[in-house]
Formats: sequence, structure tokens, C-alpha cells
Amino acid sequence: MYSFLKTVVAKTFSRNPSLFLLFLLALPSALSSQTRTVNATIDTSKTGAPISKNIYGQFLEHGGDLVNAGVWSEMLIDRKFFYPVAASAPTPPPVMGNAAGNPRFRRTPTRWWAPIGGDDAVTMDTRDPYTGDHSPLVKLGVKDPHGVSQSGIAVRRGKVYTGRIVLAGSPGAVIKVTLIWGKEPADRQTVTVATLSAAYRKFPLRYTARSDSDEATLEIAGTGTGSFHVGAVSLMPADNVEGFRPEVIAALRQLRFGVLRFPGGNFVSAYEWRNGVGDIDKRPPIFDPVWHAVQPNDVGTDEFLTLCRLLGVDPYITVNAGFGDAWSARELVEYTNGAATTPMGKWRAANGHPAPYHVKFWGVGNEPWGDYQMGSMSLPQFELKHNLFASEMRKVDPSITLIAAGAMPDVMEGADQARRINGQYVPDYLSAADWTGQMLLNCLDNIDMVSEHYYASGTQHTDMKLQKKVPIDPPLSLIEWERAPAVQVRAKYEHYQEYLKRIPALRVKPVPIAIDEWAYFGGNRDSYKVVPAYAWAFQEMFRHSDVFQMGAFTFATAMMSSNRTEAVLNPTGMLFKMYRDHFGTIPVEVTGDSPQPKPTFPAGGDQPAVNPGSDTYPLDLSAALSEDRRTLSIAVLNPSDSEQNIKLALNGAKLASAGKLWRMAPDSIDATVQVDKKPEVQVEEQALGALPETITVRPFSVNIYSYPVQ
Repeated sequence: MYSFLKTVVAKTFSRNPSLFLLFLLALPSALSSQTRTVNATIDTSKTGAPISKNIYGQFLEHGGDLVNAGVWSEMLIDRKFFYPVAASAPTPPPVMGNAAGNPRFRRTPTRWWAPIGGDDAVTMDTRDPYTGDHSPLVKLGVKDPHGVSQSGIAVRRGKVYTGRIVLAGSPGAVIKVTLIWGKEPADRQTVTVATLSAAYRKFPLRYTARSDSDEATLEIAGTGTGSFHVGAVSLMPADNVEGFRPEVIAALRQLRFGVLRFPGGNFVSAYEWRNGVGDIDKRPPIFDPVWHAVQPNDVGTDEFLTLCRLLGVDPYITVNAGFGDAWSARELVEYTNGAATTPMGKWRAANGHPAPYHVKFWGVGNEPWGDYQMGSMSLPQFELKHNLFASEMRKVDPSITLIAAGAMPDVMEGADQARRINGQYVPDYLSAADWTGQMLLNCLDNIDMVSEHYYASGTQHTDMKLQKKVPIDPPLSLIEWERAPAVQVRAKYEHYQEYLKRIPALRVKPVPIAIDEWAYFGGNRDSYKVVPAYAWAFQEMFRHSDVFQMGAFTFATAMMSSNRTEAVLNPTGMLFKMYRDHFGTIPVEVTGDSPQPKPTFPAGGDQPAVNPGSDTYPLDLSAALSEDRRTLSIAVLNPSDSEQNIKLALNGAKLASAGKLWRMAPDSIDATVQVDKKPEVQVEEQALGALPETITVRPFSVNIYSYPVQ
């Protein structure tokens, strides 16, 4: 084979002998990297700390309509009329603070309430609003209908839609609430309300669509004498699950991801949790200054905890330590965990939830180290604030797990915050700009876990000489591109080891890491290409399971391909499910004879001194026993674009003669899963005989072998 290739290449490069020589010199190495068999040993007698189910956790933030449209079933935009009714798109309030120069914050609503009967037919009443600052007041005409309408609603043939409308008005008014899905007279259904009074009342709505439409319209129009108010209106598919989208619940429930973090993220630093409890129609709509969007406050604390119950996961609530105060945080803990005899517990019971929720995981603030954060402050001040929050929250429930908002040198460098604090691009350990180090030094008694974030990039890296991020040129190879998220995990592990050396108290009371925001930016979220990258990140966390005990992926909605009416797991969601279902919980030692290469870039900040991965290059191998130690799972990742061989030896256990393989290995690394197309990615399940001594691993594939232990 090699001789044949030399002949072909010689003819190809006959006009450029020097290029031919370079190619020949490189060819044996290239061929051997593709065909050489890697040797690995799995030793089940050498185990690590259990892998927590929470490592598969997810994150949801009220970022624009991420929650309201992504998981909640509400079909109407601005259902409580934050914006005035107008013939053209409303103008959002100006963007304030550091977000003012960022185009992504300049959102203009694409759907809104328009007047019926002319601009003069509707005014906004500020004297008697149902909720918020104002409510529409419609002046009636005797013959022509006056009111409001909203278009762009998605309905499907045969589906039932239910809701309610809050109205007040003159006794002689007749209000017709009509859902219109086509141009023909039969393409509509109407609910008539003719029993108005001066007091606001709720009236039920119910419709059955007779055809598909993505541009259906809801009209609220009245005739008669006098006027009427619209306080709020809601429309959902009748098959909603306690207010949530059933197709989303069905998709996400498959993941069994352990823990769900909410409500932010940056959003939480300007969030008033009390606006999100009580009568859902009376909760005031607010303008979120962080994501520059209207929040109806429909999905608040009780709804979030309902979602966790529906998904079978544990809640993780982040309290507002930006504009918020310790007393409010304490009251939120009491609202969720206090007995019904406590003031906040009594309020919870009045809202329909008499039993305490027993929320265990609590984060104190989000990214307080960032100068873009609402209520950001200096590190010494925040240390005092964290300790004050911890004291107040634990007075209510001493059993809660407190998660501190940290930022190791990789984050302080990546967000360019260390330079602001002490002039260093990459802060020295335990310096004034090492946020996590200082928090561990001064708040350790009030920290049970430390929150860390990262967003990997395969197109930029830290230039230690230039002291800034620069484009990667030439671009990374496929293997190194897939390695990027695991690189960030390894960097945090190395930083943590430095803290253990420098903080004696941390060795007495180890504080594990919760990577409660993480993702790989720059790719199509419905594409398979990111799957090997996320598998590598998982396996790096597994190798250090004593340190990494929680994750919260940004965002849970990124596990799905979805539109307004459908949702299915995308390749990333399929990967999370495959590991959660089939990989073990007690990691065991893996050694090999093919070390990973040295890092591409010099160590420092977000660049570790050692590359992540097992000594099985170009493969990455991880293995774990089940909790009862009766099953061994072996995860083999091939991030390369060629087949690879690995020879396995097993110490400490004997495997059964039959097992199973779960594998993700599409024909193209750019294969996708999208709701409106035939899926190009699947998890293959295959029955196996005895574990082969040598395994051939498909290109860019993720494989989990599972065998009973005899």
C-alpha cells in the first residue's frame, strides 16, 4: 500500500520535488496514526468518586422568550399588555448600561396587539389597570366592532385550544373573542361574552382549529354602548401539561438530567421573585433590563418547581445577589421550604401549594465578578454579601447546599475582568482578581460548592504575549476542535489543584465544582459535529469526579430541535441521554500506551498545562461500574475522521460473554436532527458477544460498551 501511494504521489508532485519530499517524510507518520493499534488497560479495582447524576444537569434562564416560548405553552405575546395597543410594532425602552452598544439587545417585537376600529378606538387606561401600569380601554361603537387583535399564532388542524380572558365593561357591551385560521367564513370560531360588569371577571375560551396555520389571529372585539377593558388574555393548546408544552416535557423527560438551574443567569440579578408568584394573570409584566425583553412573569417559582416535578429532576434556584438583598433571599427560601405556618409558607399555601418543596440547591448570585452584571460590586464587598446571604438563608433551612459564584483565572481572563481589577490579564492565584480563590479564602464556611462557567471556542485562543484573545490561524484540526470544551474542563481542574496547595482549609473541607453554565459556541446546535466535543468534556469530568459534581448545560432547550408546535431530541440531547442511560457511576482507572499530545498553546488562564484525554490518543477512553458494581461500561470516543483500533485489557473483573453497544456514528459529521426533516443521527443499539480483544472504532463516533460483571 505504501509503495503504491509513493508511486502515485511521485507522479502528482513530479513538477515540485521539494514538496514531494516533504509529503513522503510526513506520509509514514500519517499512515501509522490511522492504522496503529492503541493498547489500553481498564482496572476495576481502582475506582474514583461516584459520578453524580447532576453532572448531566441543565440550565434555563428567562432570556427573552427562551422559557416563555421554549417550554411554556402560552401562544400569545404580551398577553398582559405591557406595550400600548398600536397599529405598528411598539418601540422598546432604550437599552441601558453596558448592553447599550450590543446589537443583540436591540429587539423590536415581531408580534403585538393592534387596534380594531381605528387608532382612536383603544386607549391605555392607567387609572384602573388590571395589572401592570395600564390596560386597554376600548370605546364601543353601536354597529362597527372595536377592540384588539394579535396575529401570527400557530394552530394545527383538529387541535383544541383553551384559555381565558379577563374583562370589565359596560353592561350593554357584547364582546366576541374569535380565533381565525383562514380567509373563509368557516375558518373561525367565536366565544361570545355578554355579561360584563364594572369589576374584572375571567371568562373561559375554547376553540378547535379546522386547518393548519402559522398566521392565525385572535380578535377581541365588542359592540354596543359604553366601553370595556381587557385585563389579560391567555391561549394554550388544551393538551398542555400544567401549563407546559407536552412535546417539550416528553423530550426533556427522557434525559433524566438530575438537576435544573433557574431563573438565571444574568436575568436573576434584576429579578424580583415576588412578581412571579400568586394569581398568574395578576402578576405584573415587567421589562427585563438584562435581555431587553418583556417578561410576563408567568413562569415563576411555583411553575419552575412544577416543571422539575414533571421532569423528575431536582431544582437548583439562584437568588438575586445583584440588585437583590439577603432578606428577599431568606424569604424565597422560606417560600419554598418553610412550613405552612411560616409567613412565606402561608403565602405559598394560599397560592395552592401547601406542602414545602424542600429545595436543596441554592446559588448565591450569578457572575458577580462581571462589570456588566446588574448590581456588580468589588470582590471584598461581595464576600461580605455572600456571607450575609448564607447566614439569612440558613436561618430558614440549615440543610440547604449553598453554591458560591466563582470565577477562576480562566474566567477572569476570558471575560477580561482581571485587568479591570488589578491590571493582570491572567490573575495570579489568590490575588485580588482571583475571584474563586478569594471566595474560598474568605467564605469557605459558607460554601458547599463553587459555581464555574465556561463557553468554549474553537476559533479563538489566549495569546499570553499579546494579553488578549486572538483568532486561531491556521484553524484547529478536527481532533483539536473537538477537544476544545474538554480543554476548559482540564483548565479548571488544574486551577483547583493549585487552590488545594495554597488553601489548607480547602484540603480539610473540599468544595466541589458546579459547572452550572457551559456550552460550545459557534456551531449548529442541531448538528452532530458538537457531539464528540461534549462527549470529551463529559469524560474529562468523569476522570475528576471528586472535583466535578454538578453541571448545568446552557440551555435545556438546546437539547431539542423544536418549532412552535413540535420538539424532538437533537444530537446533543441524544448524547446526554445515551450517557445518562448507559454509562456507569463508579469511574475506574484507564491507562494506555499512547499519550495525548502536548497542548497547542502555552499554559495560562484557560490553557491547561496538560491536554485532556486518556493515554489512548487519538481516542479518548473512559470506564465505570454501575452503582451495584454488576455492570461495566466502557465509553470510547473517536474524534478523528478515520477508523481507529484499540486493544483492551481488563484487570480486576471478568465480564460476561454477552453485552451491548450503544453508538452514535452518522455518515457525516454535519448530520442533523430537525423536527421537520428525516433524522440523520440515531443512537444505534447492538447486541454483542464477548468483548473483542481489539475494537475498531468508526470515525467521529461515540460508543458505549456495556457488559455484566461475573
